[in-house]
Amino acid sequence: MKVGFVQTSPLLGRKDENVERAISSIRGVNADLLVLPELFNTGYLFESREELKRSAEIIPEGPTFSKMADLAARENVNLVFGIAEKEGDRFFNSSVVVTPRGGFQIYRKLHLFDREKLWFSSGDRELGVFDIGSSKVGMMICFDWIFPEVARILALKGAEIICHPSNLILPYCQSAMITRCIENGVFAITANRIGTEEKGEMKFSFTGNSQIVDPKGNILKKADECQEGVWTLEIDPGLAKDKKVTPHNHLFKDRKIEFYRKGNLC
Repeated sequence: MKVGFVQTSPLLGRKDENVERAISSIRGVNADLLVLPELFNTGYLFESREELKRSAEIIPEGPTFSKMADLAARENVNLVFGIAEKEGDRFFNSSVVVTPRGGFQIYRKLHLFDREKLWFSSGDRELGVFDIGSSKVGMMICFDWIFPEVARILALKGAEIICHPSNLILPYCQSAMITRCIENGVFAITANRIGTEEKGEMKFSFTGNSQIVDPKGNILKKADECQEGVWTLEIDPGLAKDKKVTPHNHLFKDRKIEFYRKGNLC
């Protein structure tokens, strides 16, 4: 199975341009699964709810979803991308997986970062796994990385590949995803963006370094911090089915859930 990530530098609020640039970079790439960054079509640093409202879209009716679904069909590739989603009077920082046959699933970011809490609602759906035929994929978004429960639940539900659209700014996020892969025995594709966004006193510099990590924590492919493009490689998702650490240790069977629940700490 050939998988990859798309590392982009979106321009804030310039949706049509951002989407067309992403489509242009993907067109002609031979891959089964490609992951794009969080909010790839809008940029990140919203200044108000009204600004977000102008950029957010209803899924699947919105123009970005329609274009990405058409691209998935034309290129015969499964796509995962981050988008600002509108539902009623609420907005979600969402990720969508869409298949070449038009099937899709939405994940709404559970753990909002910093000023996202001012404009977005936290996700209101359970974490899910989507069978794309060649593998089972789960989605998490950016700051979800710091909560190990997210990757664990996806792995327990059968995810072989965790797709991780991101706008990372903290310097250690990519390293933490290595641990998420080791402790769950899964692949992870982190698609981060590059560039800087600045508004008034706010300035976010994004770290790039998109990567693909295998179930043993090996970095199989990594971009740098300043280059746009598409990176791909072949993986065997079946390796994620083996949860043995040694002949006598198993990542899931060795858990002592009865003790984790004591004291009602959850």
